[in-house]
Amino acid sequence: MSFTIYPAIDVRCGRVVRLHQGDYARETRYPEDPYALAMRYADAGANWLHLVDLDAAREGGYKLQPLLQRIVEDGRLRVQTGGGIRSASDVEALLELGAHRVVVGSLAVELRERVASWLARYGCDRVTVALDARCGTDGRWWPATRGWTGTGQATLGELVRFYSRSGLRHLLCTDIARDGTLAGPNLALYALLREWAPKIELQASGGARNVVDVEAARDAGCAGIVLGKSLLDGELTLAEALAC
Repeated sequence: MSFTIYPAIDVRCGRVVRLHQGDYARETRYPEDPYALAMRYADAGANWLHLVDLDAAREGGYKLQPLLQRIVEDGRLRVQTGGGIRSASDVEALLELGAHRVVVGSLAVELRERVASWLARYGCDRVTVALDARCGTDGRWWPATRGWTGTGQATLGELVRFYSRSGLRHLLCTDIARDGTLAGPNLALYALLREWAPKIELQASGGARNVVDVEAARDAGCAGIVLGKSLLDGELTLAEALAC
């Protein structure tokens, strides 16, 4: 299995930002324009881009169509993108604009049968399910919704097993407690996910600091890793990550 590096661009109010542990009140803003940053990643050799509309993730209504179209027209980056995906028409609109995969988060927790039907309708390579989670006081993992402001009713394990049976290929999972912290990826969580659904291609997300962390995610059986803060803060260069 190949290992894919996904440089991430999170956009809020038109600006590149990173949230600390998913908290919209703990935002770091970066001066670079989102399109310019995407082109810098393409220049550095990236093949994929992970693009998120943070406003839509919380409120619905994806608004990054013009940015997505410009990136796609450049032709160098395959884009998986999401935020506020609530309907089949949302999925179709992004695919028609040239997105290679549409990321579905909240709805994948709240209306899993509907999202499972999209896997059959659009193909398992066109949809990425994002199940971002927190470990509860009961020791179980619980998925978050609506820009990480809500919590699902089913556990992470239940959802992952359901989607595995439904033919899901691409799963992105973030340990919210590690997101934006540069504390290292939660390898124990990814080992659990691999146990629950060994055939799913897992994208690690949250906490990666350096090449050692990237290699650890790869060696843990992940199919790829999403890199945000470490690239933006210069802790890790994209060239170093791609060399893995």
